[in-house]
Amino acid sequence: MKNINKLFQFILLAFFIVGCNDAIDIEQPGRLGAAQAFKTVADLQLGLFGAYDQFDTSTEIQFNAVFTDEISIGFDNGGQGISDGSYGFILNPTSDASIALWNNYYDALNAVNRVIAASELVTPEAGEQADFNNILGQAYGLRAFAHFQLLSYLSPDYTDDSALATILVNFVPTIDQQLPRNTNGEIYASITSDLNSAESLLSIDANPTLISKDFATALRARMAAYRGNYSDASTYASTLLAKYPLADTFQYEAMYEDTDNTEVIFKLARTVGDNYDGQGNTGSGYAGGWAGANFAFITSELDGSPYYEMGRTLFNAIDPADIRYTVSVDATSVIDPDYATNNDPAADILVISKYPGKDGVPLMNDLKIFRVSEMLLIKAEALTDANDLTGAATLIKQLRDARFGAAQVLPVYANQTEAFGDILDERRVEFAFEGHRYKDLKRLGTRADRAVDRDAIDCAVNGACSLAVTDYRFTMPVPLVELDANANVQQNTGY
Repeated sequence: MKNINKLFQFILLAFFIVGCNDAIDIEQPGRLGAAQAFKTVADLQLGLFGAYDQFDTSTEIQFNAVFTDEISIGFDNGGQGISDGSYGFILNPTSDASIALWNNYYDALNAVNRVIAASELVTPEAGEQADFNNILGQAYGLRAFAHFQLLSYLSPDYTDDSALATILVNFVPTIDQQLPRNTNGEIYASITSDLNSAESLLSIDANPTLISKDFATALRARMAAYRGNYSDASTYASTLLAKYPLADTFQYEAMYEDTDNTEVIFKLARTVGDNYDGQGNTGSGYAGGWAGANFAFITSELDGSPYYEMGRTLFNAIDPADIRYTVSVDATSVIDPDYATNNDPAADILVISKYPGKDGVPLMNDLKIFRVSEMLLIKAEALTDANDLTGAATLIKQLRDARFGAAQVLPVYANQTEAFGDILDERRVEFAFEGHRYKDLKRLGTRADRAVDRDAIDCAVNGACSLAVTDYRFTMPVPLVELDANANVQQNTGY
């Protein structure tokens, strides 16, 4: 085992950048080349482990929670969210969130691209072809995901193929290359090509912790929904709805303890000491790592030093009979029904428990990327877009029936705005603290007549109570360090 770990570290040293500010500054003189580092299929497998390790959505979880309306400033807060301005809707090219997101995904692309490039230097031995194909297929899937995540934050309009997105890096650039941003259409085309390659190579139909054919279908569904191509979105979502059931209340709670994968299509595994998680509990401050550390210093309990608490508007939106209340609100919370008029902050402490920890390690849990509930809600969006409001309502009821463990009232929508509003409200509860809220408001807020919505008690600290979804800050800036290093990169409007 020690020898494996040493080899793994060796591979990492050869292929990953450390502290690189420029997304294109990834080929360094004197670095061990692919021909020396990758000679066998086993070496490729280690490189793939390292690529998985680069993918970490905890930064996004924190940004989505703090910048929107998922959290409030906790009683043990030491300036988190306030000192950097993110809780006050301050977002600029030097913001920690924009720098972290940019660096995280270009580091990931660097790792993946090097595995793909190295695969051309490796000839599988007898009996290794299937493993070789699966390694390469997973790498293509990871590359597609990285590009989509970057586009989702940097593109001002997902539905406009001519809008600028991010820099397409589907190869290993040289240090002197200064690449411009590509359009949505170019990025979407690259993602589609990578998913096609992944599906042609993979023999993994379904696996909750590995890139699989179902992962590719889920990403296609999400991408189509973001583009407003609801016919394709509905088709892809329906394929997965036929394969994955919604979790019942017991399975749902176990899912967030990482002991049940009934409705999980794909998640990033987090286990101390394995090759998929070398990050540790460093989630706060956009450092990456265990997601629970985004909200508390010690544990997800009242005495665990929570520095962010659940936002009141989100809390008020969750029925205590809903299993999502049990999963999201820790039982040690102090709940004051008179919070609005009571000036004692200690009387109302809503502790976030979405990441309670596992294996005796507080705050460490797998990062859920695709669940079948998202596919159901994507299909509801598609039905609403087609003005089938009853069909959309039936799906919303289906989800609520599962989460309450009992039949719920069928919603009735007078128009598309009401239906989209209910879908967005449902997504707010279903995907709380999972890194969706910012992008959901951006793409659905106008059609749903919704905006960032903080309770008056939560925004009393700075007066930042709401933010319209048309605000330029619903598109992230290109980091200043990238602009300084690359003259060909164009900044987003407003920054």
